Amino acid sequence: MEATFRALSEHGYKDLRVRHIGEEMDLSRQVIHYHFDGKYDLLSSFLEYVIDQYEGSVEVDAETDPRAELDARIDRCLFGPEFDQFTHWDRMKVYHELYAYAQHDAEHRERFNEHYDRIRGSIVSVIEDGIEQGAFRDVDARRMGQLITDAIHAARERRIALGHEDAPQETKRAIDEFVLDSLSPEN
Repeated sequence: MEATFRALSEHGYKDLRVRHIGEEMDLSRQVIHYHFDGKYDLLSSFLEYVIDQYEGSVEVDAETDPRAELDARIDRCLFGPEFDQFTHWDRMKVYHELYAYAQHDAEHRERFNEHYDRIRGSIVSVIEDGIEQGAFRDVDARRMGQLITDAIHAARERRIALGHEDAPQETKRAIDEFVLDSLSPEN
């Protein structure tokens, strides 16, 4: 999977060939085709691999208050986990390239939708828990979760596609000030 990542980073989705992946691993196309039914099957497995790296990567203990947990989840989505090789943004560049091509691929679009729903669902759950605990005022948790998730995705796209290096930090500040602060029961 890391060889696929390196090949995608270098060649991009459109120009990627199975031989490029093989070159990253010093393996022949035949060996790769033994394990995968072609480029599409390999890229589908790769997509699952990338999604799995982010799924469940936020660890909080039972004593963490809802605002701290929400901050941790938003930070993970905006700034990513630590990786030994390649940065979060290297990985997001490849992720978002595959995301862009999902408009033409029903199976990959379904995987991205499921991933998006899990991210949004984790944020909604924290908001619902915060409302139940009295840490947040009563709001439509689904709409609030949708807003936060969409802001995260827009910030990542701005950074990747437009080169706005400060987009994640600026979005985090805006979410804190205009969204999360509005959840305070005093508002």
